Amino acid sequence: MNIQAIKLEIMKLILETDNPMILESIRKLFKKEPSPDFWETLSSEQKEDILQGIKEIENGEIVDYEDFMKKHR
Repeated sequence: MNIQAIKLEIMKLILETDNPMILESIRKLFKKEPSPDFWETLSSEQKEDILQGIKEIENGEIVDYEDFMKKHR
């Protein structure tokens, strides 16, 4: 089903319903505030840890997953 067909089907369902709870739920979906970027929700310490990890990767300071798991099993 293509996007236009889906939109038409949804419009038809909306027009046919008299249930105010459904209509209010749909309205809230479209009025929903955009969620903040996850980066903005992190603490300074978490951001520093992530940036440090990126630097380590860029410098080739990595350990193969399989090697790591062999040591810790």
